[in-house]
Amino acid sequence: MTGAEPGLMPSQVLSANRPDCDFPLNNLPYGVFSDDRGPRCGVAIGDRILDLAACEAQGLLDAGGTFAAPRMNDFIARGPDAWAAARARLTALLSPDGPRDLPLVAMAGARLHLPIRVEGFTDFYASRHHAFNVGCLFRGPDNALPPQWDHMPIGYNGRASSVVVSGTPVHRPMGQVAGPAGPEWTASRRLDLELELGAIVGAATALGTRITVDQAEDMIFGHVLLNDWSARDIQAWEYQPLGPFQGKAFATTISPWIVTRAALEPFRRVGAARTVDPMPHLRDSRPGFHDLAMGWTLNGQVMARVNYAVMHWSQAQALAHHASSGCPMNVGDLLGSGTISGPTPDQTGALLEMTRNGQQPVTVNGQPRTFLQDGDEVGLFAHAQGAGYRVGFGPCTGRVMPALP
Repeated sequence: MTGAEPGLMPSQVLSANRPDCDFPLNNLPYGVFSDDRGPRCGVAIGDRILDLAACEAQGLLDAGGTFAAPRMNDFIARGPDAWAAARARLTALLSPDGPRDLPLVAMAGARLHLPIRVEGFTDFYASRHHAFNVGCLFRGPDNALPPQWDHMPIGYNGRASSVVVSGTPVHRPMGQVAGPAGPEWTASRRLDLELELGAIVGAATALGTRITVDQAEDMIFGHVLLNDWSARDIQAWEYQPLGPFQGKAFATTISPWIVTRAALEPFRRVGAARTVDPMPHLRDSRPGFHDLAMGWTLNGQVMARVNYAVMHWSQAQALAHHASSGCPMNVGDLLGSGTISGPTPDQTGALLEMTRNGQQPVTVNGQPRTFLQDGDEVGLFAHAQGAGYRVGFGPCTGRVMPALP
């Protein structure tokens, strides 16, 4: 860690003071929720949600009325000074000395929504272990990594329209796959997950402009867990020469709570060792990764655990490279890290790697498995561990439903 770790910050919400709680006062993640009223912005604290729209209406907060919106974009667009002011005010309100009549809602009775209007979605390929493991499966170890991999973050433009919030069912996609006598139209037989971290862009850039990595770092509002569901058989048939398309366009699940960059600041960490010095537009002046313990479950069984700091390219580097051509970035853009994998099978973030493309089944609840089956529930988890507290993301789940007729 590179920051000064503060220890647990006590809250008047007693559940937030438990050492295993994902949402202590140190965290204060933002989201959108509804109960008997419509969707509005809130902050998770312990097992409660602080109703930010109500706080504004009562004069406890001033965010220009943005918290009444059913998305976080309007608040995020106010910029870093507004983010810092809101965090300081929320910390004071929820401290033991704060007012006792705060508009707190039980999280158990609330419905959580997509926290932002996703303006654009780009997914990267930033884990060397993942890229090498997958490359070995299809090209052998001598040609596993493409020649540009060590020089730039590789990515593809995905579908913002199919980003869904945790808990949304995901239908198995139909598509073209390679068959013994030519292409076949079928429901995907090799449905997979991908354990990723998503970054939410909090500032816009103009067409034709470029940014440094340090500027990109300051533009990131926060992070979510991200599962980039993947139909490996559809992907394998379509991806040459232009890359992923329908095999990844049908659903991407994100967690409902945005953990801010400020909450993760004490957990900064250096990433994987580099073999090539990056080009000037990809050079950074501070560690761009975080000490995040991450993993995923299948039908309740923990399948893998890994630390985010195994990654090679940071999300600030990915953002700077994305804008390096003059591509404009927007508030609410979502950047996926790509699958987060370590060097061993129990640290892999996808079944494609874990099962070596289905050739080595794994055991799930006593049964041999390769790819996802209808009815399976996938869950992602992550937290940063502090002294007597944790900064967590909450659940990111999705259940596989049969293909639609």
